[in-house]
Amino acid sequence: MELNYSEDSNKPPFRKFMITYNPKFSIGDNLENIKAALTGLPVDAAIIENSLNYEFSDTIIGINHQKIDIGLAIANMMNIPVVNLNKVKAVGLQKAVSEKADYLKWHLDYYGEYSGKRNYGQEAMLTIGNGYFGLRGAYVESNADQDNYPGMYVAGVYNQLTTNINGRDVVNEDLVNLPNSQFISFGVDHQKPFKIKKEDIQDIYRSLDLKTGVLTTTLHIQLSTGHILQVRATKVANMTNWHRYAIKYEIKPINFSGSLQVYSEIDGSVINGNVERYADFNQHHLDIIGMSAHDNQISMAGQTKTSKVAFVINAKLDSPDLDPAKVINTDTENQIIRQTLNLNVEPESSYEFEKNVSIFTGDSGDNSLEEAAQKELNASSFQDTLADSQKFWKNVWQKSDIQITNDITSQKLTRVNIYHLLVTGAALASGKLDASVGARGLHGEAYRGHIFWDVTFDLPFYAIHYPAIAKQCLLYRYNRIGEARKYAKSEDKQGAMFPWQSGMYGDEQSQFVHLNPVSGNWDPDNSRLQRHVSISVAYDVLKYVQITGDDSFMAKYGLEMLLSICKFWVSMASYDKKADRYDIHNVMGPDEFHEEYPNADEQGLTNNAYTNIMVSWLFDKVATLVSNQKTAVLKAANEKAGTDEKLLTQMHDIAHKLRLDINDEGIIGQFAGYFNLSKLNFDAYRKKYGDISRIDRLLKGEGKSPDSYQVAKQADTLMAYYELPFSEVQDVITRLGYKLPANYFTSNLRFYLDRTTHGSTLSRIVYSVLDEMDGSMDQSWQLFSTALFSDYYDIQGGTTAEGIHLGVMGATLQIETGCYGGVRLESNEVSINPHLPQNWQKISFKQAYRGINYQFEITHHDVTVAADAGTHVKVAGKDYSLTKNKAATISYK
Repeated sequence: MELNYSEDSNKPPFRKFMITYNPKFSIGDNLENIKAALTGLPVDAAIIENSLNYEFSDTIIGINHQKIDIGLAIANMMNIPVVNLNKVKAVGLQKAVSEKADYLKWHLDYYGEYSGKRNYGQEAMLTIGNGYFGLRGAYVESNADQDNYPGMYVAGVYNQLTTNINGRDVVNEDLVNLPNSQFISFGVDHQKPFKIKKEDIQDIYRSLDLKTGVLTTTLHIQLSTGHILQVRATKVANMTNWHRYAIKYEIKPINFSGSLQVYSEIDGSVINGNVERYADFNQHHLDIIGMSAHDNQISMAGQTKTSKVAFVINAKLDSPDLDPAKVINTDTENQIIRQTLNLNVEPESSYEFEKNVSIFTGDSGDNSLEEAAQKELNASSFQDTLADSQKFWKNVWQKSDIQITNDITSQKLTRVNIYHLLVTGAALASGKLDASVGARGLHGEAYRGHIFWDVTFDLPFYAIHYPAIAKQCLLYRYNRIGEARKYAKSEDKQGAMFPWQSGMYGDEQSQFVHLNPVSGNWDPDNSRLQRHVSISVAYDVLKYVQITGDDSFMAKYGLEMLLSICKFWVSMASYDKKADRYDIHNVMGPDEFHEEYPNADEQGLTNNAYTNIMVSWLFDKVATLVSNQKTAVLKAANEKAGTDEKLLTQMHDIAHKLRLDINDEGIIGQFAGYFNLSKLNFDAYRKKYGDISRIDRLLKGEGKSPDSYQVAKQADTLMAYYELPFSEVQDVITRLGYKLPANYFTSNLRFYLDRTTHGSTLSRIVYSVLDEMDGSMDQSWQLFSTALFSDYYDIQGGTTAEGIHLGVMGATLQIETGCYGGVRLESNEVSINPHLPQNWQKISFKQAYRGINYQFEITHHDVTVAADAGTHVKVAGKDYSLTKNKAATISYK
């Protein structure tokens, strides 16, 4: 690479750089050398002079008998657009750079064929869907194998199976992988359907257009027989008629004429095989009841084995160039139904096919499913689904886009995160689905598709932009409050105790053992002791009502939930008369590395600081809420929750007397006895293992236990400062009778960061916010940007393959607008205290708060804000009045 550089508008004197490709190094290492060589130079764009000629990218080059999209690689690494010299000559440098930068901000692209978990991860990132179903972004020509996994999941469709493991019957409830209905492929001269094989593929390019929700995959193929073809598959989900999706399949023979076959399948032989560590368990969740075909349509009906959820999947194959009813053959075998379309082709001619699919699920024995699926299929077409998707996503970006100036990569990944939040949740807004958003979306099978506390990290985005989705997430919990009460009773507690892992019914789905991939052993799993999930449910109720002002939800559902949860926590608190303090025993905190005390007979820990702080906060909030309720509303809620005024008296006493363990330096102990644990030599373990993010598994593999050490998977003690305003946490500590030194927050933050391995993607999210609060902006940015990249780069070594991390995706958006943009929705008045990253010139976004729609544009010095109603905002601590629909620009520096 030759670089000529001038500081003065391309005028002499010039500096010349030569960067030589070293074939001994990997392409990645050579790219890193480029980055290092250009450090300190104000490079705004790069021009490629000798790229190859492709229709899907103009920045692909050949290096050492390999091809790489150098433009995509450099854009990711250096955050600059890379343009083609011919494009520059045609339209000019400025326009070429502007167009490429805009493209990069709206597209998630992958070039080349990848294998194993890396390709699995790309499939997860390229998932299309609408909140009813998620369809992994696999090649349509693929079946499940070690490199490809074309999974499809419908919200709320779970099934339980029992497997005997070493004499123990283990019951697992899984989000079910439904039959693969996206399969479509081709064959030449009646050969078997083409499958994705490295030796047959010259080029692969996959591009997800975030602006429209359309996924396009282009293949350049040369078969062992010498036949050369170009194949393009375009997939899109219908976002309004959410039982439909469509595929346009285009085939262009390059060097031959003759007979070509197009194959369309629905494969009911699929299993839940996305997560390797679950392989020992029974993963056969489906019973196929019937398969049928008529003209150009095929249908498959079945049900889940134990939950008896019925499903009907219909598909039709069309082509505008011929009458498919005359040329289609159908065959069924081994729970697979296939149709074959035969046609004669000519070289350099393109042939287009459409596969439309309809999916319905419901109660077993519901005969109307087949009728509904058929009716939906008859009304579907690729063009209709495409138009619907384009309209839906246009509205999304008008309503909820976050625009970042001068950071291409952050802009793209921000939109990726917004996209996946809607892929996971959009259909929930209908109120017709009894489901919530899982920790891994509708994108894979990790955590078995269960609902965790991760909803807490997603709910603010939904509540601000799509309150109906947020409401349904809460109704999912409300609809299972009966199970939560049974669960509490089973543990000799009162009220409602929500499970750590929730699936179809709302009973506890956490396991008692889990597989340690380091040791290969089945270790005890006490994660169900994370009772703080009930705090998160309560927090979500309060947060939703605070943002939306939906008082009717609070009266009808929320107050009952809150009182029931408070009743549970009162029953969890035990009184120490001698100390006049309350303790909460047998719990786990968010840390998850600590399940019990070393050499103890009892499970769980005592006085987890996060749990106790949040319980005190919750009791105070609910008491205030109750005092402002109408008598009839409060009476009805008390009757449903089985509570009365005595509960408030108990809550008040406990809220003032919960115990914390605080040392002489003002460090808040993660739990009682934390300071007695051994300190770990982190440097020694990093030297030994490299990545120690899951130090718990490494220690257990050595015959040790993380319970014995001061280590943490993620933020725990300081988690309350992420969820609550600093002043409210301070009020809790004061109410509990503790006085901490002036610099205690900084001391606590450094203390726990030194002991945290970030074994959860949520860890960096929380600590990024805490660092910004503490004025450590460089570290805040480092943690945030790593979290933003976490699924794109699959930083946990393969976990994205099993589904995206939805909580992180939702939380990054809140950091951008609430932490860096500084827009806080925590009182009756919007407050704005920006702290933009140095490399961001501006951030712009819209938010709705308590019935008022706001627009914000924030730079390093000014805030421009408009609202569709007269209101007040607070900027940098000062009050300002806003006139309806009139923007105000306010300097804050």
